[in-house]
Amino acid sequence: MDKVKVLYVEDEPFLARIVQESLESRGFLVRLVSDGASALQEFLAFMPEICVLDVMLPHRDGFSIATEIREKNPRIPIIFLTAKVQTEDLVKGFESGGNDYLRKPFSMEELIVRINNLLQIVAGNNGVESKPNAPEKIILGRYAFYPARYELHLDDQVRKLSHRENRLLLLLTGSRDKPALRKDILLDIWGDDSYYNSRNLDVYISHLRDYLSEDPSVQIITIKGVGYHVRVG
Repeated sequence: MDKVKVLYVEDEPFLARIVQESLESRGFLVRLVSDGASALQEFLAFMPEICVLDVMLPHRDGFSIATEIREKNPRIPIIFLTAKVQTEDLVKGFESGGNDYLRKPFSMEELIVRINNLLQIVAGNNGVESKPNAPEKIILGRYAFYPARYELHLDDQVRKLSHRENRLLLLLTGSRDKPALRKDILLDIWGDDSYYNSRNLDVYISHLRDYLSEDPSVQIITIKGVGYHVRVG
């Protein structure tokens, strides 16, 4: 069985060595990068299955690295390691494409659990292409949504959606006769309904609202304490 490849970007030598050795002792193949400037190049050369990124790095921060990684691979899981605890930092991390957050100092057991959890979610989610009931095309006002192609069309404009944006929009449009429950969305897309994933969902809802803003007749309505409802017209 091939080892799971982890791109680990960390500039603290002592911590980096401990984490790398601990992950390797659990059977992971780790590519350690100590400088943010070379992280994307190493990502493209290594092609990992998961990324663990420190936020504060020389030359480039983890958020900007995650944004570029997301452009290259919308589906890869990303975990941020950071000493930052402010809400705006969490939101910025999720906006840049992070799946999870781990505050320093952290235990190796917790990091490994989070890595395995994200890998299991990815492994259990083969994409909407494999779902026989996923429609080829969904009309939302002036928009045409193509789930299998990860595309949202408006006239001659085409927006490529990330994996989670695509799944979220598919869940919302698939339950237009009733609200999509917030808890169900979190469990389906993120695997749990933790506070961090809940904030992540808020960010993704904002993204979709922005993408659909050219047609005022299409709205994602928040039903407080319940979930979301897509209204057209």
